Amino acid sequence: MTNWLPDLTASTGPLYQRLADSIEAGIDQGVIGAGTKLPPQRDLAYDIGATVGTVGRAYQLLRERGLVSGEVGRGTYVLGQHADGAKPEAPDVSVEGTRTVDAPQDKLRFDSTAAPDVGQGTIVADVLSRTAQDHPHEISSYTRDFPTRWYEAGARWLSRNSLRPAVDSIVPTLGTHAAVMAAIAALTTPGDYVAFEHLTYSQISRSAGLIGRRTALVASDDEGLDPEDFERVCAQKHPRMIFLMPTAKNPTLVTLSAARREAIAGIAREYNVVLVEDDLYGNLTDDPTPLLAEFAPERTIVASGLSKSVAAGVRGGWLSCPPAYRHRIRVAHKMMTGGMPFLLAEVNARLVLSGQAGEIRKRSIAEISARIAIVRETLAGFAFKSHDKVPFVWLTLPDPWLSGTFKNACLEHGVLIDDEDEFKAGRSEQVFHGVRFGVSQPRQRGDVANGVSVLRRLLDEGRAGYDSFS
Repeated sequence: MTNWLPDLTASTGPLYQRLADSIEAGIDQGVIGAGTKLPPQRDLAYDIGATVGTVGRAYQLLRERGLVSGEVGRGTYVLGQHADGAKPEAPDVSVEGTRTVDAPQDKLRFDSTAAPDVGQGTIVADVLSRTAQDHPHEISSYTRDFPTRWYEAGARWLSRNSLRPAVDSIVPTLGTHAAVMAAIAALTTPGDYVAFEHLTYSQISRSAGLIGRRTALVASDDEGLDPEDFERVCAQKHPRMIFLMPTAKNPTLVTLSAARREAIAGIAREYNVVLVEDDLYGNLTDDPTPLLAEFAPERTIVASGLSKSVAAGVRGGWLSCPPAYRHRIRVAHKMMTGGMPFLLAEVNARLVLSGQAGEIRKRSIAEISARIAIVRETLAGFAFKSHDKVPFVWLTLPDPWLSGTFKNACLEHGVLIDDEDEFKAGRSEQVFHGVRFGVSQPRQRGDVANGVSVLRRLLDEGRAGYDSFS
């Protein structure tokens, strides 16, 4: 592409649009082939006498048209076209992420962190059967009244360290994601900012965007969210809410110190920001750090569920919130999801109150620990973060690997992992050169060992062992 210059005289309109049209014409005519790297924005801006911003807008327009893809630090590349001549549809990463929705069945699933199979299917089947026998009428109808035991189960499951939620603070939900989205829908309005770290469980920020909320990004460092930057964002953008994973954050496994939690609580109080504390992975750990809710109980919503420790398929979740928020969040959850199905809510409550959920969690943690031990042995010598009881690993890639390139290399070798873009809450210029892979979904530990061996081999070989255009 170094000798190619666009023809900007063939059309009229804004310069960025004419530039995008010229590049599109070059692609259609075969002058710019699939896989071609477009010129760096600064170089092309100099060659055509435009600003870097103009070229950036043109490249973004090409991405929206499904003609190119790009990765920070790697460049912008022309995508191939379908055989019928139709242009490919490039996914909107801000909405869809980079994960394959319909994953190939012949690949090893290292892109999931659901609870491992430790025989819970038999237990759940028994509870399902007894629930159906005991409550046939409730199952056949809509759920309008929630029995007290559903709230008691949530209060028990969310209790950790010194936090003991009151029963009247609980809202049963269809999983942790639904709990957080109900809180966002209830306590913010379209156009409001919701703050997120640059790397986090980004499906919340994408979902919030779909209902009209805007994302404000807050910087983090090796110790987690930076309180000073949080205060800057609060002063400049006035977010109504911030989403946090203070313990074993997804994907970096960072745990906030008590001092930082206290500082964040103080800033939130000063700027009247609601704190949403996702404790889904924290629930797996024995970390003694007080929960964020202990520092700011009047403005903190704690959400967790059964997906990572018991069974993702039962969609069990609860949140605890200040009493003034409870009714609004419960109504919002019904509006967002269609309401709680009696069968699932009752099964989840029985699992928790009987102690069976706690026993399954112990078995899940033991299995996760055994699999993490395999990772540590196999990847010894490389930079990665792991936790004995958390089912994923954050791997820092050695030079010259890029996150997206490594993900594609793993895919070609039969292993599905997640690149860093999957966890970016918004358009961030930060590059982390990391990937996350989970160890809980393969059926056997031997499958985990085989998959991690693939990663090790690719790391040892470097990019010379992978040709993206082969």
